[in-house]
Parts: sequence; C-alpha cells; structure tokens
Amino acid sequence: MSKEEILTEGSKLTSKNPAITTLFTADPSAHVWEDGKVYIYASHDMDPARGCDLMDRYHVFSSEDMVNWLDEGEILRSENVSWGRPEGGFMWAPDCAYKNGTYYFYYPHPSGSNWNDSWKIGVATSEEPASGFIDQGYIPGLGGFALIDPCVLVDEDGRAYMYYGGGSRCEGGELNDDMMTIKHGMQEMEGLEDFHEAAWVFKRAGLYYLTYSDNLDGNNRMRYATSTQPLGPWSYRGIFLEPTGCSTTHGSVVEFKGQWYMFYHNQDISGQGNLRSVCIDYLNFNEDGTIQTVVQTKDGVKSVGTAPIPNPNQKTYSAVKCSVGGGAEIEVNEQGKSVVNHLHLVGAYCQFNHVDGENGGRAAIYIHYATVERLAKLNLTVNGDDYSLLNVLSTDGSAHLTGRASITVQLNSGNDNIIRFTGGNGEISLAGITVSPF
Repeated sequence: MSKEEILTEGSKLTSKNPAITTLFTADPSAHVWEDGKVYIYASHDMDPARGCDLMDRYHVFSSEDMVNWLDEGEILRSENVSWGRPEGGFMWAPDCAYKNGTYYFYYPHPSGSNWNDSWKIGVATSEEPASGFIDQGYIPGLGGFALIDPCVLVDEDGRAYMYYGGGSRCEGGELNDDMMTIKHGMQEMEGLEDFHEAAWVFKRAGLYYLTYSDNLDGNNRMRYATSTQPLGPWSYRGIFLEPTGCSTTHGSVVEFKGQWYMFYHNQDISGQGNLRSVCIDYLNFNEDGTIQTVVQTKDGVKSVGTAPIPNPNQKTYSAVKCSVGGGAEIEVNEQGKSVVNHLHLVGAYCQFNHVDGENGGRAAIYIHYATVERLAKLNLTVNGDDYSLLNVLSTDGSAHLTGRASITVQLNSGNDNIIRFTGGNGEISLAGITVSPF
C-alpha cells in the first residue's frame, strides 16, 4: 500500500449504516468523555452465529468526528470474571460511567450454570476509558427478576443512578459514592407503557428521558418517557424508533458537538438476528421537548470534525512480505499490484511473520483488500490467539483494493509477532496490512 492509499482510510464523508462492520456488535451505549471523543460500549455477537448464550468479548469504539471509528480493542471477557458462570458466555448489553477519575464498566452476567436464575450486575474499573479494566465483582443485593441491561446516569450534581430491567419490569436506584452499591435499594419505574428491556436514561434541558424497547412481537420498537426527577414518576411520551428489521432493539442517546444522536443496531449485514451491527442516525427534538421519530438511513451521519491523522509510526506489510498456503497464492492483479488470491479456498491462509509490536500492547490492524462478495470473512489469529471471524464487505470489484477492515489486538514487544488470516468464507484479494501500535 502506498502512503496515499493509507491516507484515504480516513476520507469517509458519512458514517454509513451500519457504522461498525468488522465485528458484529449490538446494544450500543454511547458516551462523550472529557477527552472530547465519543465512545461506544457495545456487546459482541460471536461469529459464527452461536446465539445470545455465547455472547462475549466486549469491545470499545471511539471517534472524534462521528464518522471514522477506531476499535479500541477488547476490554473484558467472561474468562476475566472470577465469580461468573463457569461455562462463560452471556455477556449482554453493558454501560459505562465516569466519576472522580475512574471509569466504571457495568455488565450483566450470570454467576452460575443456571444462568436465568443467577444474573448479577458486574463492575470493572479503569483509569482509562477504553483499556485497563479490571473486574471488581458485582453489585450486591440485586435480583428477583431479569437483571439485565444496566444503564448508569451521573447527574450534574455528581449523584449517580442505576437502571436495569427485563421481563417487562424496569427498576432504578441511586448508587453510593463507591459506584458499586445501592444507597436506598431499587424501585420500580412507574409510568412506562409496554416496557420490555433496554433502559437508557439521559438528561436534556433539565428534563430526564428514559428510553426502552417495547414488546412488539419479533421486532421491537423504542419508546420513551420523561420526568423532572431521575427516578420518576415518569410520563409516557410515545414511540420514537420504529422496528430496525432486527428481532431485538436496543439503543442509546447522546449529544456530541451540539447535535443529538441515536445509536441502535440492525441485522443488515448478516440477515441474522444474532449477528447484529451498530448504526447511528440523528435524533431531533420538538420545541416542547418531545422526540421526533428517528429516520433510519443508509448514509448515517455526517462528519463533525477532521479525519484522524495516520500514526507516523505505523508499518505496512504488503502481500509480498507474507507466506501463503492451502491454495492461496501471491499474484499480480490487473493493476500491477501484488495481492494474495484464492483465500476463498477452505484451508487457505496468509501469514505475516516478524510483525513489529514495538513495546507491546494494543495495536490497530488495518486490512487492505478487495472482494466482489457482499459479505466475505477472514479468521484472524495473532500469536496463536483466536480473534474470531472478521467481516470483509464488498468493494467495487476484485481489482479495486479500496476495502478496509480494522480491529485492535494485543501484540508482544519486539518484531516476532505472527498475524495469520485464514480464508474459506468468500473470495478475497488481500493486498496487505497496516499495523499501528497505540
């Protein structure tokens, strides 16, 4: 890849929908932190499709302009939860809050094999918004019904409130200063009409909004209610997001640089309700504070900043620097560029040896490719660790190396890292990779 081709990676004018495509992500909780970026804390649908019981490996995504999104990498998986379900999985919709210099990551997870009767709200903490999270246990004293979909609001006065709910019941309560215990217990949120799950609370112009998914059979909508108090009672206001074409609906609302946005998911890439993808569209208000119906688009939202500048220390590894096998071959395409072809063959692979991880730690990998497939996939392993399947979406054709898929992984220090892509899931031409250490 030339320097000019690398620079075009940040040239998108709109976010497109879905906005995050390399991995299947759902249940986006969006926040704007003090560094001026917007962050998405999402659940992860494991691929191949294995259902919600094996959802795992939370990733965080960030953006400075709402268009170019960086996968900040995985922050937590069930293996990191000492008190959790022995079989793992069941890492459902999370949220994150910030208070007094600490980021608190909240997630629902069962503590026993009998998952439906052992839900807990776990808490992991870090001094950084997208890395370094360490699990601290779970919030004690909660339970009695579907203990899922936590949401935490830190109000302007510094007081924090937690909300969660499923099975047609939503509860809320104030958190203590430790952000891990409930001050006066939880109480049912009154005034909600047809509540199902996916509670999200935000504040605008002194008014609290509680959004949630309803019980429409097979294709939820999102409704909302308002209150002058963080714990209600609530006044029902109506439906503001129609079905997204997915069997579930879950979203969040955030203001960024003066504009409000709706984050949600659909299944447009996969066509499967357990392989979902995060989307972004505008959210607007009427003069009386009511929410206008969100218009779902293919283009997504426009950029509100400059495209990110590529890391000057990143290194590009072209196709001629890799080893291939299983039928994959390094060939010269019609544009005179060396590419790895025949990755559609079962067992075909492309491996980059001696990848420089500098001092070790997180590194973004950008995969440069072309494909005529609507949806092709590559399996990624880094130093033997399986990162699951990555989505590789259609470009203008097999000769147009305009495709980019990106993911953040952990590299060892030094230049002995091994990055391997295995095919067998659609025809792909791979031009190379760019590795950008954090």
